Amino acid sequence: MCGLAGFAGAGGRAALEAMAAALIHRGPDSDGFYIDPEYAVHLGFRRLAVIDIAGGTQPMWNEDSTVAVVFNGEIYNYSELRAELIRAGHRFRSDHSDTEVLVHGYEEWGSGLPARLNGMFAFTIWDKNRRRLFAARDRFGEKPFYYTARPGFFAFASELTALASHPDVDRTLDQRALQKFFAYGYLPSPHTALRGARKLPGGSMLTVELDSFAVREERYWRFAIQAEEDAPAHRIPRLAEELRALLDRATARRLVSDVPLGVFLSGGIDSSTVLALAARHRDPASLDTFTIGFNEPSFDESAYARQVATAIGSRHHERVLDFDLARTLVPDVLGRLDEPLGDPSILPTYLLSAFARETVTVALSGDGGDELFAGYDPFAALAPAGYYDRLVPAPLHHLFRRAANLLPRSASNMSFDFKLRRALMGMSYNANVRLPVWMSPLEPARMGELFDDPLPVEELYSEAIEAWDQTEATNPIDRTLEFFSRFYLQDDILAKTDRAAMMVSLESRAVFLDNDVVDFCARLPHGYKYRNGVRKFLLREAVRDLVPNEVLTRPKKGFGIPLAKWLRQMPASPPLQPIKGVRSGWIAAQWNAAQAGRADERLLLWSWLSLQAFAGKYQNGL
Repeated sequence: MCGLAGFAGAGGRAALEAMAAALIHRGPDSDGFYIDPEYAVHLGFRRLAVIDIAGGTQPMWNEDSTVAVVFNGEIYNYSELRAELIRAGHRFRSDHSDTEVLVHGYEEWGSGLPARLNGMFAFTIWDKNRRRLFAARDRFGEKPFYYTARPGFFAFASELTALASHPDVDRTLDQRALQKFFAYGYLPSPHTALRGARKLPGGSMLTVELDSFAVREERYWRFAIQAEEDAPAHRIPRLAEELRALLDRATARRLVSDVPLGVFLSGGIDSSTVLALAARHRDPASLDTFTIGFNEPSFDESAYARQVATAIGSRHHERVLDFDLARTLVPDVLGRLDEPLGDPSILPTYLLSAFARETVTVALSGDGGDELFAGYDPFAALAPAGYYDRLVPAPLHHLFRRAANLLPRSASNMSFDFKLRRALMGMSYNANVRLPVWMSPLEPARMGELFDDPLPVEELYSEAIEAWDQTEATNPIDRTLEFFSRFYLQDDILAKTDRAAMMVSLESRAVFLDNDVVDFCARLPHGYKYRNGVRKFLLREAVRDLVPNEVLTRPKKGFGIPLAKWLRQMPASPPLQPIKGVRSGWIAAQWNAAQAGRADERLLLWSWLSLQAFAGKYQNGL
């Protein structure tokens, strides 16, 4: 795992070194730089050594030094690609570096390279003969890639902070993007919080022709359901067997490492599956597992994780995140977060990563299981929502919302009153924006209370509307699967895991996002994912004899924190650094109402804290 940065055009070595220095947490082991004075191409790199420690230095070149790459990630099928490229006549210098596959793969396949890669990656290739920069990001955007482009100048980096370390990058806050942040709880690609920057979406590649600085961005892959509607019961055993084999192979691929490796273990189905399959390829006693617990029972899953670890035989480690520790972590974690993120589970994810890093350098995760196998609460709400739409007239709906707002407010995890208010809020909007509204820190109808110039709903959720309306999927479950996989997974879950892990120089690997597993899920009828009210149905069938039954049958909790309770114990007033176009006085009123227990604004106020920490870096200097 590494950090990359670079540019073509204005700037010199000092700017390049400043960009790379901002990424030292992503690559503490070594650095590398290359400058081509003829074309003003600058490549910078920070390395976390995981594969081929001696031979994986970057920038890495082909045989005649005409193609160079800087690369962040892991290519899990590099052995197969390497063998294919050797048969085609390419000569490899390293012993087993996955990075070298990229330079020779680009020589052989050009822009067809990204589609051949099974892994997580962001890379930039300098093609000296063609005077071209070529960059790509993995299918789901596990590894980040930011860039800025204008006539005569192009710059890129693994993090927005590193990109903005170049003096010619516009660091003005983007008012439109900030509203999208409060609408989603994250910034959907390609938007960033800075006007001068863009996120390359997952599954995309771009080419920069340095003769003209023309930039061409293209999709090479997009998650799309391509499944039939029927899901007959007689196919379940065969499909479960196939899924198990695919997950087993995906896990084995992610166990390849030249440094110590462990497993994040929440006690849920996904991470328990990863551990159980990893134990088929390694001695269970050699596997370290890591869990975060809470003092608040409705949030704590550590007992289930402990049960799984004991059943499989891993070396288990636990830490507890309580309010006192959380209060000390908030300013540090939010201050180091590369972009504002409205997901408060960044705190336990950071703590999990930090104490895992005390023992290992690589950790396997269960990220992606909920998005691929219909694991979230909204999947169970889709059918009731359809009945509600047809049967409840608008005046009665508004009455229900007012009544729900009178219910006592619980600080428990996914309490009835919280879910009811969220569900009714989403039902106030069209189906094509209902999913992001359900999860929104701030309801669209209230956006004008926070922003001077609020965007209409159609613009706030333009990405979600386009994806919902233009998909070929006709079933609401398939449409919902596509939404979570295209947006929430990429720009919330994976961004959170990447940033939290990289803050402490830990590599995280998502087993469920293996190409073969994902392709299988895209072809799998939704009736095998959500069946007779059971979420993740086929996954449960596939691992029934591997994972304790108590884990398979218990309700999903999610990786949340007792935020509503903790906010009531926070300082009496929030940070209120002025931001142009934002009404910070209104936030102060919401903070007071939440602390008094009159309102539950946990997601709004967390998002505000995250935005304040981010904005402070750019208004006060990096």
